Amino acid sequence: MVKISVIGSSSMDLVVTSSKRPSAGETVLGESFKTVPGGKGANQAVAAAKLGAEVYMIGRVGDDHYGKIILDNFKKNGVNIDYVEPVTHMESGTAHIILAEGDNSIVVVKGANDFITPEYVESAKEIIKASDIVLIQQEIPEETVEYVASLCKEVNVPLLLNPAPARQLKEEVIEQVTYLTPNEHETMVLFKEKAKEEVLHKYANKLFITEGKAGVRYFNGKEEVLVPSYKVEAVDTTGAGDTFNAAFAVALAEKKSFDESIRFANRAASLSVTKFGAQGGMPTREQVEGNL
Repeated sequence: MVKISVIGSSSMDLVVTSSKRPSAGETVLGESFKTVPGGKGANQAVAAAKLGAEVYMIGRVGDDHYGKIILDNFKKNGVNIDYVEPVTHMESGTAHIILAEGDNSIVVVKGANDFITPEYVESAKEIIKASDIVLIQQEIPEETVEYVASLCKEVNVPLLLNPAPARQLKEEVIEQVTYLTPNEHETMVLFKEKAKEEVLHKYANKLFITEGKAGVRYFNGKEEVLVPSYKVEAVDTTGAGDTFNAAFAVALAEKKSFDESIRFANRAASLSVTKFGAQGGMPTREQVEGNL
C-alpha cells in the first residue's frame, strides 16, 4: 500500500442544482440544495483512500459544526487526521456551488484553510518525508505551496501540484515540483502568452494538461501524447479534477508508467461524474479496475 500525504483545503460544499445559471442581477428558481463535505485537498485525500492508498491529510478546519462533519467524514473514509487541527474561533471553509447546464460554477471562502501555514506544515515534516508522494493544491496560502515545494525537493519526495484555483507560480516552484496538472484555463494563467506546445516541450514528463472530455496531454521527451478520456453520462462534474489528481498520484506512487497512470486516473474521474457530490461519486479501486 502506497503512502500519500495531502496538504490542502477542507470545506463544506453548499450545492444548488438549477436548470439555468443566473446572469448578473438575475434570480432563478433552483431544483435542490445539499451540503456535502468537499475542498480540493479533502476531495483528493478521500479519493486516494478509496483507491487503496494510506492517506494522511494535513490541513485545518474551523471549531464549528461543519468542522466536526468534515473530520467525521475523513474517519469514515479511512483518511488519517492526526495532522488536521481545528482553528479556534474560526469558521470552516465553504464552497458555494451551482450545478446548471451540465457544468458547475464555484465560489470558495477559505476560512480555516488560510491557517495552513508553512509553520503548521512543518509539524508534519516527518510524515511528509515518509510519503511515497505528496499532493497539494492552491486553496491554501501561496507561501505554503512554495514552502512545500522546497521541502519536498529537499527530502526527495515527489510532489504533485494541482494549480487550482489558478494563480501564477514562481519559476522556482515549477522547477521544484515533480508533476504539474493544470487544466487549459490554468495553463493560460500559469504561462501567459506562451503556446501550449512550447510549455509542454519545456516541461517534458512534468506538465500534464487536463483537457476535459478530450483527455490529458503531455510531452514525453520525443512526442506530444494525448491520452483520451472515457465517455460517460455526467450527473455532477464537481470533484472530477480532484479524483483525477488523486488517482494519478496513486498510480505514479505505484510506479505505473505515465500512460498507464493517466488511463487509470481518467477512468476514475469519468466514474466520479456519474453520481452527485464531489466525494459521493468517487470510485473504489475495484470499480476503476473493473472498468479499464
